[in-house]
Amino acid sequence: MIYHIRRVAAGEWRQLSAIRLEALQDSPPTAFSTPPAEATAFSDTVWQQEAAREADSASSATFVATGEAGDWVGMAAAAPLADVPDHAHVYAVYVTPAHRGPAGPAAALMAAAIRFARDRRSPQARVRRDRQGDPVCPEPVPEGAHHGLPGFPQRAGMTESITGGGSSARRRPRP
Repeated sequence: MIYHIRRVAAGEWRQLSAIRLEALQDSPPTAFSTPPAEATAFSDTVWQQEAAREADSASSATFVATGEAGDWVGMAAAAPLADVPDHAHVYAVYVTPAHRGPAGPAAALMAAAIRFARDRRSPQARVRRDRQGDPVCPEPVPEGAHHGLPGFPQRAGMTESITGGGSSARRRPRP
């Protein structure tokens, strides 16, 4: 299957809402910072503002993977860490179950989000990997560094930290 990776457009708030709500329902409760009940209660206006912000912001962006028919099958977002100068992270990474695996769009989504963050931070930024190829993080991201959300680094399944000297990721193993 061929996937198309692109930045979300401002008018695509319905699709953004649908895939984020799917991600929240399909993932463990600690994988995302917003509880499903809270996100389900968001008004159309909230989703419209979110899509517009992620489409037009110079510092943050949400990328989507679409299948050959144009259906949304994945997403990943990148934004600066407010409390950690010159750092950005990749978050809200999700791929629908039918499109997961080595042939799926996850790697391309991560690459798009990392490229966006790197282009806004440093051309030297990259993902550090261990000998098995897994992302590693030499230093944990400070508590609450994700847009002021308490406990985000500990609750997220993965955080990508992009710096001028490189980037690092911390992935918590699933139980």
